[in-house]
Amino acid sequence: MTPKYTRILLKLSGESLMGAQGYGIDAEHLALYARQIAALSDSGVEVAIVIGGGNIFRGLSGAAKGFDRVKGDQMGMLATVINSLALSSALESLGHAARVLTAVNMFPIGEPYSPARALETLKDGRIAIIAGGTGNPFFTTDTASALRAVETRAQVMLKGTRVDGIYTADPEKDPTATKFDKITYDEIYNRGLRIMDLTATTLCRENGMKIIVFDMDTPGNLEKVVSGEPIGTLVY
Repeated sequence: MTPKYTRILLKLSGESLMGAQGYGIDAEHLALYARQIAALSDSGVEVAIVIGGGNIFRGLSGAAKGFDRVKGDQMGMLATVINSLALSSALESLGHAARVLTAVNMFPIGEPYSPARALETLKDGRIAIIAGGTGNPFFTTDTASALRAVETRAQVMLKGTRVDGIYTADPEKDPTATKFDKITYDEIYNRGLRIMDLTATTLCRENGMKIIVFDMDTPGNLEKVVSGEPIGTLVY
């Protein structure tokens, strides 16, 4: 593979790690992701990763059930650390060095995050898994992904999902929904599409960070999108 992008930020949802079991971490699904990421690293691409925590706990949902919002978001941050450790372990079992960096100090579970430490990790050929969101409540892991993509000077932010791009409506609910090959940030605002929260979209727009939304569950798609094949939806 000849990569079009040599440094990426990959955003994975916590829910994507559940597989078919509906909760927690499915070992087979985790291994599927790890193999794709390892293959990308083997090709010389520098990979930073942010994972959500919704398969374990989501702060906003917790607040709706009576949890204090700040504490709920902190619980969600811890969930992202658990997922990051699981992915790190899966990658290391394939012989790939991965470094877990956390937005809040959790040494020795993970090393404290800084842009300089993340860049050092990438330049050393290791995979940087950045956990703990932004370290602050009221910010989603989508916003954390946008922020880390900008900080690590990634060439593109890849949002791996279970659908193959951005549609006019939810394709799982509306069979008439049509897919966009490309879409501008402004059109996302105007159409009210919620591929990410508005803070994350605005941060990408203000910093010229391209986003590609694609189906991560199909083996080989990650390499295809990094090599420049026209799959998924490009946001620019």
